[in-house]
Amino acid sequence: MGDNLVQILSNLENIAKKLRIHSLRATSAAGSGHPSSCLSAADLVAALFFYAMRVDPSKPEDPRNDRFVLSKGHAAPLLWGAWCEAGVIPEKELLNLRKIDSNLEGHPTPRFPWVDVATGSLGQGLSVAVGQALNFRFLDKSDARAFVLMGDGECAEGSVWEAVALAAHYHLNNLIAIVDANCLGQSQETMYKCDPAPYAKKFEAAGWKTIILDGHDMKSIIAAFDEAFAEKSRPTVLIAETKKGAGTFMEGKEGWHGKALNPEELKKALQEIGEPASVKKEISKPNGSVPEYAAPKEPPAPNYTIGSAVATRNAYGEALKKLGETNPRVVALDGDTKNSTYSEKFMKAFPDRFFECFIAEQNMVGVAQGLAARKKIPFVSTFGAFFSRAFDQIRMGGISQQPVKFCGSHAGVSIGEDGPSQMALEDLGMMRAIPKMAVLYPSDPVACERLVFEACRYPGMVYIRTGRAATPVIYPNETQFPIGGCKVLHQSDKDCATLVAAGITLHESLKAYEILKKEGIPIRVIDLYSIKPIDTKTLLEAFYQTGLLITVEDHYPEGGLGEAVSAAVSDEGGRVVRLAVNQIPRSGKPQELIALCGISAKHIVEKVHALCR
Repeated sequence: MGDNLVQILSNLENIAKKLRIHSLRATSAAGSGHPSSCLSAADLVAALFFYAMRVDPSKPEDPRNDRFVLSKGHAAPLLWGAWCEAGVIPEKELLNLRKIDSNLEGHPTPRFPWVDVATGSLGQGLSVAVGQALNFRFLDKSDARAFVLMGDGECAEGSVWEAVALAAHYHLNNLIAIVDANCLGQSQETMYKCDPAPYAKKFEAAGWKTIILDGHDMKSIIAAFDEAFAEKSRPTVLIAETKKGAGTFMEGKEGWHGKALNPEELKKALQEIGEPASVKKEISKPNGSVPEYAAPKEPPAPNYTIGSAVATRNAYGEALKKLGETNPRVVALDGDTKNSTYSEKFMKAFPDRFFECFIAEQNMVGVAQGLAARKKIPFVSTFGAFFSRAFDQIRMGGISQQPVKFCGSHAGVSIGEDGPSQMALEDLGMMRAIPKMAVLYPSDPVACERLVFEACRYPGMVYIRTGRAATPVIYPNETQFPIGGCKVLHQSDKDCATLVAAGITLHESLKAYEILKKEGIPIRVIDLYSIKPIDTKTLLEAFYQTGLLITVEDHYPEGGLGEAVSAAVSDEGGRVVRLAVNQIPRSGKPQELIALCGISAKHIVEKVHALCR
């Protein structure tokens, strides 16, 4: 062993000691946390930060930096300790772990600049790292790498294996995953106990390079990293056999998960670890050129003829293609529905910026977050119903506030014969619940294109709901649709009620308006294309001027457009009446289902008759 290697190993081993000490002291000061889970991975993280990664600690936004995702987010104190040793966090700040005024949270969030996405809901970090690796390889054309540290317990999550498969499909040799196989979960041993072979077989079967190693032997760890760096055609996983609580009386023992040590226990553990020697800490700096992207331009205006019939899902694809032509940071992802969502229009025009994620929605959302963290603008599309599979990833995205744009097609019973498994009837409530998520529901192709353009400019997350059926063009091409607005399509001083709708039910409302107009019953019609944020001012004006709001939506009553309107006007006097899908639907023709579920023009007319006498 050369003198240089001896010094490298000694330095890393002493840094690992310091990381253990930081983790123990921080969690004991907080009175909570997961110190034993930090101790098992301390050697791995020491080598990762001070041997493997290339970053400039003073420049977290440098696009040339390698990126690290701590998927086992409960080991956050270990992460904070590593950044302390890298000179980013003052050591005294570590003792503010989990305090309300500290960015060093119990699980990582992007409140800390070097954290790209929130983690802690296990099984999601690998997907994010896949997104970052895709960005480096195919978009930035960079030699930067993506690293992710996972626990063996979280490898029971299906989303992990979705990510494993996609990483192999795209041959991401710039992706290195580390499994901290410490054998112990929260309440018992993990699925495969202390046997690394099942994990290795799964990764190998998917097409990964697999290295099993002793996760507490520093020489083995850096040798594994060197072997991973030499791999040219596939991603690599380091399956590190470790001990929970390593180096202390907790080592390999159950019952210590999520337990901070009391003062006497802390003193004992620190004595067992010993005093680390002073070390020379160096982090390799990134190299290469900074990728350049042209400034975005204004996309071409919509080009439709009033009265012609075009599905909003078709308009979504057209708008996405226009964005691709004018904004090089726009990328698209789909879950094998691109010929239904029409994202295939983007794929055909910009194949190098389109990522097929196959039927694996959880991973697709995580990949999009990884791309967004690298300053791309990902548009993620599938049937609206299938986003419910990925709701936890979307929920975690709400914590991260990475500006991913979602498009859910095939909304509501109006999709017809495919039946209820394909019908998005809960999606508006689901997406409205996400903090700062804009929820948009265009009713014609002009509105859809404009709202896709607005979504691209919007600084946060966006959900766009599109329909399967071709519907009439009702707006001139120059019409603008700012997020947070709505359109009043018909109004008079004598209106006895206001219909508030969007999507297919707006067209049903316009049919009802014509019927009632012939009967001499004036009503107002509002297109609520922005369900969140909502135009409270216009809705309140309509409420006070007509005395009655009738909402009509192709969605279950809970959580949708009707509840959004009721909340906006505080439903004063119970004068918001809601028509929504009133039963579990079935297969049938679109108009049959709209009628069966109580949201047709006929039902609207009957409700107005009943309430406006």
